[in-house]
Amino acid sequence: MQNANFCPESGLISNSQFLKKIASAPLACVVNNKKETYYNVPAAFDIEVSSFYNGITEGADGKPKPRKNACMYIWQFGILNWVTYGRTWNEFKNLMAILSKLLGLDDTHKLIIYVHNLAYEFAFMRSQIQFDKVFLLEERKPVYANWGGYEFRCSLKLSSKSLATVGEDLVKYKEHKHIGDLDYQLTRFHSTPLTPEELGYCEADVRVLLAYIQEKIETDGSIINIPLTNTGYVRNYCRKACFKNFKSYKRLMSELTLTPDEYAQLKRGFSGGFTHASAKYVAEGLEAPLEQVASFDFISSYIAELLLRPFPMSSSVLVDNLTPELFNKYIQEKCCLFDITLRNVRSKLDYDHPISVSKIVWPKDAERRKSLRNSMKIDNGRLVRADEITITFTEQDWFTFKEFYDYGYESGESDLPSYEIHTFRYYERGYLPKELYMAILDLYKKKTELKDVAGEEINYMILKNMLNATYGMMVTDIVRDILEYDSEKGYLPKKKPDLDEAIEKYNNSKKRFLFYPWGVWVTAYARRDLFSGILSCKEDYIYSDTDSIKIFNYQDHLGYIEAYNNLVRKRITKAAKHFGISEELYSPKNKKGNPKTIGLWEFEGVYKRFKTLGAKRYLYETQDGKYSLTVAGVNKKKACKYLVTHWKDPFDGFTKDLCVPSDYSGRLTLTYVDEPCYGRCLDYLGNECDFREETYIHMEPSDYNLTISAEFNSFLKFMFNITEDSW
Repeated sequence: MQNANFCPESGLISNSQFLKKIASAPLACVVNNKKETYYNVPAAFDIEVSSFYNGITEGADGKPKPRKNACMYIWQFGILNWVTYGRTWNEFKNLMAILSKLLGLDDTHKLIIYVHNLAYEFAFMRSQIQFDKVFLLEERKPVYANWGGYEFRCSLKLSSKSLATVGEDLVKYKEHKHIGDLDYQLTRFHSTPLTPEELGYCEADVRVLLAYIQEKIETDGSIINIPLTNTGYVRNYCRKACFKNFKSYKRLMSELTLTPDEYAQLKRGFSGGFTHASAKYVAEGLEAPLEQVASFDFISSYIAELLLRPFPMSSSVLVDNLTPELFNKYIQEKCCLFDITLRNVRSKLDYDHPISVSKIVWPKDAERRKSLRNSMKIDNGRLVRADEITITFTEQDWFTFKEFYDYGYESGESDLPSYEIHTFRYYERGYLPKELYMAILDLYKKKTELKDVAGEEINYMILKNMLNATYGMMVTDIVRDILEYDSEKGYLPKKKPDLDEAIEKYNNSKKRFLFYPWGVWVTAYARRDLFSGILSCKEDYIYSDTDSIKIFNYQDHLGYIEAYNNLVRKRITKAAKHFGISEELYSPKNKKGNPKTIGLWEFEGVYKRFKTLGAKRYLYETQDGKYSLTVAGVNKKKACKYLVTHWKDPFDGFTKDLCVPSDYSGRLTLTYVDEPCYGRCLDYLGNECDFREETYIHMEPSDYNLTISAEFNSFLKFMFNITEDSW
């Protein structure tokens, strides 16, 4: 729905001018199914803050340390295309009180106001405003906060992007975040004068949001159709598709139920993607960067698993008297989930180790736990050897375990059995329900066809985000901690929900169209497929990350790539036949007319040089001499620029002692403070100013120090005689 009043008009205006504009504008309204009226217009709010040190406080160790302070020095608020501002909280509250009366806001007449990263603004606002209702999914991170007829919503949770990226992705209403016009290192207060460039920076932050929400209103139909989070889009889309055959689909959901114990076991058995580096090539890379490293990745890995694999399609069956014969039969024919204790576990292979130590279930006895931990040899978080482990597996994890590990004792070494299975359950296998299946397949087709098509940028981004969220919505926790906020008491202690009640609510929900085990098996299948590549490449395997693999001598492995891709094509043929659809649906064509068959290994190219220091830590040089850095926790582009500008050869700087300064790291340290700060302090111009905040966040840039754990150091020394000098 297009708003005729939304048109380019720049410049901040006074509060009185702003109110006059709003009073004379015919603001459109929409009514939801609860008979609540919402203004169908974009509205946005933002603040700018100085973080600084002033005074002394007592540290956790009892010693005095500088006190962290923060103070809001300007706020910006916009509706439609008009943006106003103020310098104090009282000015903001006065404006909002007048605006509320002007718009007739109350419990049934509302204005939605978007804030990019509401968690930040809320830390300041919560002591200034008596919020009626605050909805939290994470600690201190509200999804929305209601105040009278105002509903503040988090646009970061809606977009899942930085504000700068939101601006870059705008198509119809071109706005962009200003870069560099506001130096955050300068201390400002409400009385500090601001330059036109600084005011323009503040204004732009709100204008980007106004344009973003206006585009959402037009593409979604109205403001009440915009979901709270990005995942909401795909939830709504898939739920609508599933409920076209409401009775039959609800009948299916009534059959796919969980028990509390089963859910706990599923949580233990769930793992994400596999991200790891071959320790051998971490060691070799210390001498010199690896050369001519090829990269392959799966085309839409998780989506391919959803469409081409069988999933749990029944309630689980617990097996009490499990014989070895039944075990072998079930893991070949069913989706299986089981807790197992394995003794004398040892890796068969040197080039990688699939089991994450974080998934091991430890005994309650402290001495026993310590003894087992000391028996382990660990490769950067992955198990190499252990006297005993207890872990939860799917049948896919079991297949991988058997390929990578041996277990058990030689005859006479021990009276203990090689393994013990504690809780074994299975599900009948089947494809996803056709309604959900076709909705996901259609998203993949539309996304592929719209990529890089002029004029379809908005629709492409919506479809891309929806497709990426199809897996995520399946593994959303059923049993969440209860997080509450009270305007008088603040954040209330976290509560554990009643497990039985939560599972019963899940089973009986009329809105439910998903089954939690589906998400558990998505990643199990994806890891299994990735490990097939690692196994095949053997000593040429260097690095993997969820859906990609980096290897030497890629021509030697093209036979495996083709064999795997043929296997995927056979899965496509089988699935298409089952659903009675064309195989061409799995290979939509992109803008250039090239088919993009889902699930295939795709060649990404060969790096000139490559070096890894572990999971999510690698640097590569392309054939044309460009560098790219990936290090979890730092800004890729800025940190890479630091290496390129400070070392003749960036690989010389990429070591375990790398320290990326705050100017390049992109890292921010946030400190939540729930007590007032106040006093007098000098701003950057030398003016003495009063300041006060009741609650706030102190934020400051921080360096990034790359570290290697002592445990990984020990493993490299054990395996490859790597010492401190080698680094």
